Formats: sequence, C-alpha cells, structure tokens
Amino acid sequence: MAEIIFHSKQDANKFYHHLRECLKYDPDYENILLFEDRHIVKVLNGSVSEEFFQQFKGAFYDFITVIKREDWFREILMNQFYFEDFEEQQQILEILYSIMDGQREDLSHFLKDSVEEPNVKEAIEHVLQENVSFSFDSFVKFRLRSYLELLESYVEISIDEYKMEQEYQMFVQMLRDFLANREPKMEKLHLLFDDEITFYNEELQEIKRGELTKMIDRRLLVNHPVYVDSASIAPLLSLAPTAIFLYVKDEDAPLVRTIKNIFEERVIVRAYHGLRELKNREGGGTSAKNHG
Repeated sequence: MAEIIFHSKQDANKFYHHLRECLKYDPDYENILLFEDRHIVKVLNGSVSEEFFQQFKGAFYDFITVIKREDWFREILMNQFYFEDFEEQQQILEILYSIMDGQREDLSHFLKDSVEEPNVKEAIEHVLQENVSFSFDSFVKFRLRSYLELLESYVEISIDEYKMEQEYQMFVQMLRDFLANREPKMEKLHLLFDDEITFYNEELQEIKRGELTKMIDRRLLVNHPVYVDSASIAPLLSLAPTAIFLYVKDEDAPLVRTIKNIFEERVIVRAYHGLRELKNREGGGTSAKNHG
C-alpha cells in the first residue's frame, strides 16, 4: 500500500480526483480513499498488478509535472517576483509555455539543458515503494529541489521576455501617437527589403539616403534616440505616407512586423519581386536601382 500525506487539503483533493480521472480503475480499486481530516490519500491497497502500479507512477508523475507545476509557477511569480495580478501571471505563463513547447526558437535554447523528466521520475521511483507512507510536501522539499530550481529559471526567462514585450508595446504605441498628429507628406511609398532597405517614391524612383535623411523630423531623433531607427522607422514616420508598400522575402522579419504594428492599415505587404514587376509593367523608375 502507498499512503501519501498532504499538508494541503486542496492538494489532496487535486491528487485524488486526478487519480480517479487518469487511472480509470476497475471496481476492485475503488478503495482509493481520501481522509479529509488528515489529508491522506491511500492507494494500492492489497495486491495489484505491475501494470496498474506503473500506471499509478505515471499518474503521480503527471500530477507533479502538469497540475502542481502550474501551481508552483504561480507561487514563484507571486512569492519571489511579486506578480500578484492573475492576468499578468497568465500572460507570463503563456510566454513560458510557448517557450517550453518550442514555439519561440530564439528562447528555447535556454531550456535545452532541462533534465526535469529523468530527475522527477528517479525521485518517484525512489520514494514509491510498496507498503510506503510518505509526506508529499517533504518529498517535494528534499527530492524535487533541483526541479523547483529549474522551474524558477523558466519563470525568470519568461519574465524577462514579458518585460521586453511590454516595452515593445509601449514603443509601438508611442510612435502611433506621434503618427496620429502627422500630415502625410506623400500618398504612396514603396520599400524593398534586401540586405538593406531601399525607398522608392510614388513614381517608383529611388529616394537616395541623403534625401531621406533631410526628410527626417529631428524631433524623433532628439526625443526618442534609443527607439527610432534612423534608416527606416524615422523616415516613414516623418513622411507619414497614406499607403506603404513593403516588398519582402520574409513577412515575419522583426522590422517588417514592427512597421506593420506601427502603421497598421496603411501597410500593404507584397512579394519581394513585386516591385520589379510593377516597374516593368508601368515602365517607370528609370533612375532606380535594378533590384531582385
């Protein structure tokens, strides 16, 4: 028999219902009982098959690495980093899970040394012997210390990313506010994204870098020198065109995304070779460079 003692009634209930849901046990195993006054879950009374015992260990592992992991993430956020707002916690956890799921390749390498699975399974194997009684909280404190430290490192990475995203959103909104007060200096502007960005006017003629520099509103560089890229964002904000055509190879490139976020419905994204085809069709841009 395994007898697991919980200090928290809530944890005991979570574990009990988790077992009922995952094990799908036969009536012979309905003796999984919860003694609420002592928060004890008794499991595996009498003789059980090896298959059932392995299923139980799997359920215990899932309880730790799925159900309790979520609780621990929130505790770390609250107690160590003072994020008490539930919605803010949720945003950080969404970032965290996206990193763990490999959706953010630029950050996933920070987790490549993760050894959570073997460490937790080894701890379970060690403690979960037949006819054993143990405290879940002591098990966590002494056997899962390295696992909890690992979770803390995950949270730290996610908080850093969350703060960067918050700063980015503030940056985008600041530039939208600047743009809202600008009169358009031209109707259409074409940008070709290659090794560098090349600007073309409405007649599809290249705007030289020196010309662009003269067009920049100096207030942008004085008031926001850290945030504004003088080669792309500053000219765009200064000219404030009604329509911006982007000719790109990768629509998800960071600068492309930023321009789309700032200028929103003004942006039209087209294929990289679209500008060359447009110039050929209209017969314009004789002074422009031959890109593509």
